[in-house]
Amino acid sequence: MIARVVPNVTGLDKRFDYAVPDTMVVSVGDRVRVELHGRRIGGWIVDLDPPDAHVDGLKSIAKWSGRGPAAELIELAEWAAIRWAGRQRHFLGAASPDRNVDRVPTSRRTGAIVEPRSPASTGILQRGGGVLRLPPTSDPMPAVLSAAAIGPTIAIVPALDDAMLLAARLRRSGLSVALAPDDWASAAGGVDVVVGSRTAAWAPCPGLAAAVIVDEHDEALQDEGSPTWHARDVMIERCRRAGAPLLLVSPCPTLTALEWGELTRPPHQRERDGWPIVDVIDRSDDEPWKRSLVTSELIRHLRDPDRRVVCVSNTTGRAALLACRSCRELTRCERCDAAVVQLDDGTLHCRRCGTDRPPVCSNCGAGTFANLRPGITRLQEELEAAAARPVATVTGNGWEGPADAHIVVGTEAALHRVDRADTVAFLDFDRELLSPRYRSGEQAMALLVRAARLAGPRGRGGRVLVQTFLPNHDVVQAALLADPGRMIGPERERRQMLGLPPFGAYAEVLGKGADEFVASLEPVDDVMVVGSDDEYVARASSWMTLGQVLVAGERPSGSRLRIAVDPPR
Repeated sequence: MIARVVPNVTGLDKRFDYAVPDTMVVSVGDRVRVELHGRRIGGWIVDLDPPDAHVDGLKSIAKWSGRGPAAELIELAEWAAIRWAGRQRHFLGAASPDRNVDRVPTSRRTGAIVEPRSPASTGILQRGGGVLRLPPTSDPMPAVLSAAAIGPTIAIVPALDDAMLLAARLRRSGLSVALAPDDWASAAGGVDVVVGSRTAAWAPCPGLAAAVIVDEHDEALQDEGSPTWHARDVMIERCRRAGAPLLLVSPCPTLTALEWGELTRPPHQRERDGWPIVDVIDRSDDEPWKRSLVTSELIRHLRDPDRRVVCVSNTTGRAALLACRSCRELTRCERCDAAVVQLDDGTLHCRRCGTDRPPVCSNCGAGTFANLRPGITRLQEELEAAAARPVATVTGNGWEGPADAHIVVGTEAALHRVDRADTVAFLDFDRELLSPRYRSGEQAMALLVRAARLAGPRGRGGRVLVQTFLPNHDVVQAALLADPGRMIGPERERRQMLGLPPFGAYAEVLGKGADEFVASLEPVDDVMVVGSDDEYVARASSWMTLGQVLVAGERPSGSRLRIAVDPPR
């Protein structure tokens, strides 16, 4: 017998044939040790006795290491390697156990139907899958129970802590559960629900009957490394191949999800009750070059001793945000509406679409601008002075200040590291709205959802303060009216105009060697690559067309190349 093996070696994207010793029993997906270029390495068997196999002078497999991904996941990994222009070994690794598994235990499926199930989720799954919009403070458990009633289910949540909590609740309900990736063997044997974070999209689930992704909008579902695969897109393809319905649950579904499946939403009153009160603090009448972000409305919350206040500003240093000194209008790109920066030569430059224009206000024609925005350190001092109370700071580096502080200021990391708040205030929300990222609207809404969960529903007094010069922005109005769907129409129109996902494929090619790599790409009418100096953008009408071109490119020796297909940031 001959086995075709994909070696687990960084930078190597080839398959090699090995002879299977007569005493060794193997199957597709098994993990083995083989000799390659004088050293023993790990790998996966991806085919047995292929018709084009080499038969002469083959080395034998040195060792059988354990079980690995099923054949259908190997085929899915082949698809993903093209879709995200990556190596198949990366996806095979995600589909494999963290430690060697010698045998798969017997099935623990109970087939139990547990209540309470969600009627809306049950209906969506019966129709073949779709998108369910729920308020931020809603419990996703009934949606998962609706899927589990159909058969073996994969349930994916953004964070591992949330996965552990969901797994514990499902076990208490009487269902058998495997937590990915730790319980890989149990999942391969068969359980009612396989639960995990992003990598659960690659977890074994024999007889997959349904799948649920909770908080489909969350960026944690996408790998920040390379390849930049997304659990949602993996599960869409996996469920399509398995003929299983997929349910995407989110308070603010992404445009990609809405273009994929039909939306179901709750009655407006129920959705509104699941949001906190959103107060929009309109700063358009303020002098924009006055540095303080501590408004009178915010001070009232800071001085209330019974309220715990979390203030969010994603500026850790000094960043560019321009306003016209004459008419106070924020300076934005006239093509895509993003904020612009002023280059050394005075030109106004848009980092989202690359448009340049002279330093002239598009509203009044003036040519002088103010550069806005303080950082976290200065904000802490201003907040302490306004509140007459200690203020702690939270950034990606951790917590600084009193552990029991009732006022916290920080980047969006504060929304993850603080467990409770009465008021969440976004001091400079325009930074999110006018980000050069094409997903800035969705990402800004995701921050509001996170803040809504921290503050709690309006019935318990939860409040979110949004300080902005753009009170009529689609995202601000969507949060104010507890109707995230209000932002979808304008977002769809912008992306269609610019040919951005999901209406086109987009990738970035960056790093040392990018010039040589791009020069090696085969010209294809449907693929456009622009850029210079090791920074390129590639675009096409479909993901697979773009992926096939990028996969066929030659990576220069010694390059430090990053190919980010549909990058998260």
